[in-house]
Amino acid sequence: MEGRDTRWLFADQLGDHFLDSSDQPVLLVEARSVLRRRRFHRQKAHLVLSALRHRAAELGDRAVFLRTETYGEALDQAGGRFTVCHPTSHAAEAFVQRRDEVTVLPARGFISTAEEFAAWARGRGGRRRLLMEDFYRDARRRLDVLMDGDEPAGGRWNLDADNRLPPPSEGLEVPGPWRAEEDEIDEEVRHDLDRRERDGEVAFVGRDGPRTFPATRTEAVRALRHFITRRLPVFGPYQDAMLSADPVMAHSMLSPAMNLGLLDPMECVRAAEAAYRAGRAPLASVEGYVRQLIGWRDYIWHLYWHFGEHYRELNRLSANVPLPAWFAELDADAVEARCLSWALSQVRDTGFTHHIVRLMVLGNYALQRGFDPSGLTDWFHRCFVDGYEWVMVPNVVGMSQHADGGMLATKPYAAGGAYLNRMSDFCSGCRYRPARRTGDDACPFTAGYWWFVARNQDRLEHNPRMARSVHGMRRLPDLTEVCAHESERGNEPP
Repeated sequence: MEGRDTRWLFADQLGDHFLDSSDQPVLLVEARSVLRRRRFHRQKAHLVLSALRHRAAELGDRAVFLRTETYGEALDQAGGRFTVCHPTSHAAEAFVQRRDEVTVLPARGFISTAEEFAAWARGRGGRRRLLMEDFYRDARRRLDVLMDGDEPAGGRWNLDADNRLPPPSEGLEVPGPWRAEEDEIDEEVRHDLDRRERDGEVAFVGRDGPRTFPATRTEAVRALRHFITRRLPVFGPYQDAMLSADPVMAHSMLSPAMNLGLLDPMECVRAAEAAYRAGRAPLASVEGYVRQLIGWRDYIWHLYWHFGEHYRELNRLSANVPLPAWFAELDADAVEARCLSWALSQVRDTGFTHHIVRLMVLGNYALQRGFDPSGLTDWFHRCFVDGYEWVMVPNVVGMSQHADGGMLATKPYAAGGAYLNRMSDFCSGCRYRPARRTGDDACPFTAGYWWFVARNQDRLEHNPRMARSVHGMRRLPDLTEVCAHESERGNEPP
């Protein structure tokens, strides 16, 4: 391989915006050791390999595509010098920095640069928290997104209050999401994974199934267009709701394509803003979607690097329970609690759920039960098709499990059955009652919530957003019975 201008693309850097020119030579590597090290979801393995091989086919003679045991073996075999855009994990960064023949470039695929985030963080001083909402507003101004002069469009920065409706009883009338159609490359990937699994070389979690997410730039653009024109208008109001018959609601389903590098997040932002300016989508929906990208996604990316490599080891709630086998293995049929069984079945069958299911069902249950946050982070990383190290470490350790003690989120995201009953239709068909703390029909989320508060009351009573719950917990006449029952339940499936 010749020249120092050869661009090495990781499998999450597959878009043209990771290249400098239309004729730049490319190195692509399929390292067999990756799937041997960890038990990824079968559909995640399929999607990543399909996208990588599709990209190699598109680039043709421009690319050298090597299937080797390790990345190091591929670099040695290819020879020459390489440039690579900043990788998306601490481990990958350490690897490329050790290779003398590799020059590491600034990151791409994100909206704000490392320098812009650092400048914003310095502007906060040493005393003020690095709040996502403040970062989001700064980015809106800097990038001139949804701005009318110096003011936010519509006069409000955040339309969250308009976007918290419970699910409509008649269901959500919205066209289904874009779905992929498999081709001969997908057939080859499936054949290879079947063979490797049959030979005992690799093992997976979850079920195989048709590829549903984009594996090429062309597919990703079609999926984006489908979302903007047909689903974005109804996205906002129900983005926090859950329906058992509609697992994707009006969510974009674009995060797998974006995290593979097939979409630039800024093109998604501009497309959504254009729909608002043209009167094709209401501001509440557009602002909610833009905040996910220009705010939350970039914020999480930068905090992953800002907090450092040891952040994922934090465990300030002393949660040390190993993930039970039924949870780790996605054994939805072992679970009677309808919301949790449904969530596990979605992950098992598709490798995907939308963000509220992740946070308020799966993460909420793990938080209440004291699951080890490092193990849970690894589970989310392996089991979700859009799961990557940089995504899951801050989201799980900081947002979901509050294991950082409040460095990221201002409160633990724990909630009882009343929340799930309000924001979903799961409770109506469940053997457990959301208002019950004790008895055979006590909701494991309701009882589990008070057990969580009781176990952590010394830590939580000084949190302004949790102090009221601690005081309420101390007035419960049946608290001793609740805690004893939940402790006895232990790791048994609810």
